[in-house]
Amino acid sequence: MPKYRYQAKNPQGRKLTGTIIAENENDAVGELRKQNLTVLNVKAEGAKGGQSFLTGLFSQKAPKPRIKGDDLVVFTRQLATMVSAGIPLLESLEILQEQAEDKGFKFVLGTVVDDVRSGTDLSNALSRHPRVFKNIYVNMVRAGEASGQLDEILNRLAEYQEATAALRREIIGAMTYPVISLCLVLGITGFLLVYIVPKFQEIFSAIVDPKTGEPIELPGITKFFLGLSLFLRSNVLLILACLVGAVILFFFYKKTDRGEYHVDWVKLQIPIFGALFKKVAISRFARTFATLIQSGVPILGALEIVSSTAGNRVISDTVDNARENVRQGETLGEPLAKSKVFPPMVTRMISIGEKSGALETLLEKISDFYDQQVKSTIDSLTSLIEPMMIGVMGFLVGSIVLAIFLPILKIQQNIGGG
Repeated sequence: MPKYRYQAKNPQGRKLTGTIIAENENDAVGELRKQNLTVLNVKAEGAKGGQSFLTGLFSQKAPKPRIKGDDLVVFTRQLATMVSAGIPLLESLEILQEQAEDKGFKFVLGTVVDDVRSGTDLSNALSRHPRVFKNIYVNMVRAGEASGQLDEILNRLAEYQEATAALRREIIGAMTYPVISLCLVLGITGFLLVYIVPKFQEIFSAIVDPKTGEPIELPGITKFFLGLSLFLRSNVLLILACLVGAVILFFFYKKTDRGEYHVDWVKLQIPIFGALFKKVAISRFARTFATLIQSGVPILGALEIVSSTAGNRVISDTVDNARENVRQGETLGEPLAKSKVFPPMVTRMISIGEKSGALETLLEKISDFYDQQVKSTIDSLTSLIEPMMIGVMGFLVGSIVLAIFLPILKIQQNIGGG
């Protein structure tokens, strides 16, 4: 039997790696879930064994799929339309494979077509490509197959992907402007300090006071910027090395279990932007959870998927703890309320939804509400950041200009007074 290497999370949120022996990848995933683990990645170990160097060098490798979110939405929409129109599933997949433009995606769909043609369920065929079809996609398709409503589930899945993609575009748009503005501010300031200020330093050192015949006494702000300019020019390689080293250490630390949690916790606490990140995480949690429940995915399985797609480790750990409470027969709203991560309005609406049997409806309302909150927050940030960046740039550039012209004004005053 083949051996599979896996990455998973235990109920406490700790990442685990290891190997497991199973008939195929699906059996490996099923066995890990029986052990109460959240599966992150499973792949065959030693798949290239037995190949010579030349064989491995010249053998044709499958192209890596580079699927954009919009492409997957279009694929899902088209598949739902064809299935609802009565076109057989296999024929629908063959049509979509033929029209796929990305070579990697075409290859993936080709293997899916082959698996379905051989009698494999669509969900199992999709699960063999986790980089393209995530857990939520596979589980919703599996629920659609079990309920006989595959076309409806696919339409719901496409709507979920569209809403998620729209939210992602808004976040990227909100973050792009301040990042570009900050880079421009730092770039302009660095250029002035490294290339412009040193030229005036040579001028100032050559000017003497007409009364005393000694070099003029420079103002404090001028001395500061001249010293800063000299430091930057003398230690530019050291500064760049420190910056690169800090970035590398940050990414290595973020990959650790503790580092991932700390970084995500800090993201939620950052002034101004922390509130935005929390609203995005809650919106994603509510929309994903509602979509899965509406599609017929059991609540424990839905919580497992929501945890793995939360996008924030703090939210993910909170959902994992709540899932354990639900597994023991308790309610979902109570552990979420105790965590203090979710706002009271969210936890109370979830509790009401559990009692009334309309959990998915209230989750949708929560998601819609926080989507609007995200939009309004982004609009407020945009209107706030623009004048703030202009003010920062004006302050830095103005300070440098002031440091340069103060000695010149002082010389003019001395000459005029003389």
